[in-house]
Amino acid sequence: MTEYTVRAIGERDRPAVRRLLVHSWGTSIVVAHGTTFHPGNLPGLLAERRGQLAGALTYAVEPDFVEVVTIDAEQRRAGIGSALIDAVIGVARQLGRKRVVLTTTNDNLDALRFYQRRGFRLSTLRPGAVTHARRIKPEIPDIGDYGIPVNDELDLERAV
Repeated sequence: MTEYTVRAIGERDRPAVRRLLVHSWGTSIVVAHGTTFHPGNLPGLLAERRGQLAGALTYAVEPDFVEVVTIDAEQRRAGIGSALIDAVIGVARQLGRKRVVLTTTNDNLDALRFYQRRGFRLSTLRPGAVTHARRIKPEIPDIGDYGIPVNDELDLERAV
C-alpha cells in the first residue's frame, strides 16, 4: 500500500480542492439532509503523495459530531480514502466530538461497503430525500451506480 501524507487544507490549497470537488461532484455544492454545503469553503484534509494531491475530505463541525461532507480519491483501493477517514476520526477526537457521521445515497453500494468496513454503522434512512435534494441540485442523476434509482439518503456514523 502506498503511503500518503495527510494534512489540513490551507488557503493556498483551496483552488485545487475546488477543482477536485467540481470534477467529482459536478458542481460546487453538495446537498444532504436538506442542507446545502459549499465544501470548497469547509475545513478539510488533503492526502498527498510525493507532493501531489491524491485526495481530499471536507467536513463540518457540529456540537456533538464531525460530519464528513465530501471524500474524494484520485484512485480507488489505494488507501487514500482510508487515510482520510483515519485522519478525520483524529480531528473529531481532538475537537472532543463523540461521533463522525456522513450521508450517502441508496445506490452507492461501494461507499456503503467502504464505510462499514471502517467501523461505520447505518443510523438513519430518509426515504425520498434525494427528490427534495434535486430541487436544489438538479445535477443529481435519477439512476446511479449499478443501475439503481437514486431515491433515498442513508446516514452512517462511527463512535470515536
